[in-house]
Amino acid sequence: MVWYTASMTEIQPHAAAPTIDPASFIGTWRRFGIVGPVYEIIGQDKVLDNGDWLMRVRVLETGEEVCYRLKDILDDPKER
Repeated sequence: MVWYTASMTEIQPHAAAPTIDPASFIGTWRRFGIVGPVYEIIGQDKVLDNGDWLMRVRVLETGEEVCYRLKDILDDPKER
């Protein structure tokens, strides 16, 4: 995909929007919202029809493993 910017005289292409590698999140920790429980991203599950990924996460407090959308992971704060 190419993004374009209009100038006074011509349209110039810009670099494509950056793509996100879901695998790069595996082994990282985040928190559900600002005060929610901490979770570790442990794997990739599948690609959804809209292009988003379902990721496997493990909730630290309970050990529960669930699927969680990458789009939502990106909205959650990183855990230190």
